[in-house]
Amino acid sequence: MSEPPGGVTLAEAPVPDVPSEKLAAQRVQPLRRPGRFIATAVALVLVAQFVHGLISNPFYQWDRFGYWFLRPVILDGLLITLEVTAYSAVLGLLGGILLALARLSKSPVLRAVSWTYVWALRSIPLIVLLLFLYNFSALYKTLSVGVPFGPAFFSFDESRLATDMVIAVVGLSLNEAAYAAEVVRGGILSVDQGQHEAAGALGLPKGYQFRRIVFPQALRSITPNYVNQLIGLVKATSLVFYVSLLDLFGTAQTMGATYPGDIVPLLLVVTVWYLILTSLVSVVQFYVERYYARGATRSLPPTPLQKLRTALTDLRARIRREAAV
Repeated sequence: MSEPPGGVTLAEAPVPDVPSEKLAAQRVQPLRRPGRFIATAVALVLVAQFVHGLISNPFYQWDRFGYWFLRPVILDGLLITLEVTAYSAVLGLLGGILLALARLSKSPVLRAVSWTYVWALRSIPLIVLLLFLYNFSALYKTLSVGVPFGPAFFSFDESRLATDMVIAVVGLSLNEAAYAAEVVRGGILSVDQGQHEAAGALGLPKGYQFRRIVFPQALRSITPNYVNQLIGLVKATSLVFYVSLLDLFGTAQTMGATYPGDIVPLLLVVTVWYLILTSLVSVVQFYVERYYARGATRSLPPTPLQKLRTALTDLRARIRREAAV
């Protein structure tokens, strides 16, 4: 065995006599990260300044905000926003399913029509589509049902049928169907090809394969993504004001024209209500994603309440360790 400088072998190197209690009391100190603390401090200062500005700036007129927030006229506009969102979400999803099936069809005509629809509707701004539908009666004053290129069985006035609500729902549904089609198509393509082959080997009809095997598995991908799409739909309803439908935003705009001094409080009312609506949809999205994560992950993601309980438990344990030391 070689000797290190000083004439003492490694086997004979003295070991300091440290009491076991003192070793147990020692803790590993985490690595200092000054950049993280500086960034945290800057973020806290900016947030504090923003909150202070919201509270102290008289221009926001929080007293008028409280006056308008639950006024019946605002709640009526909120109800219209919810109705338009609900109708458009359901019709848009149904249209998206049909377009996705046409896109995946073996018929070249159906594939071409579906692709063209999705390409066109995703390219046209929603406000342009709504305004075009609002002036649709100038192009076609009457609509008829009958034999194509032949006699009509009956006709009706388009202006009477196309109310402001109908125009808003149809416009949003047509736009939503184009995006929902891609969500549904992506969900169907996410199903393993072996599922299709196994269903075909059993001799199951194509319709039965889709309804009972493919589509239920595709919902794991479709539902969370489409719920996320609803957040955009909620905000898109603010455009129906331009087709004379007084939704939440339209009501606030009308009241702002009547009471010019309350424009800012009314805009804050609209902002807070949209924050509430999108937050509720986000909560639904979380639980939907958690539900469809069953069987796909080893453990389900914790709920906010579970996260809070875990944080409190960790905090209590940390306090006890600090007190013991």
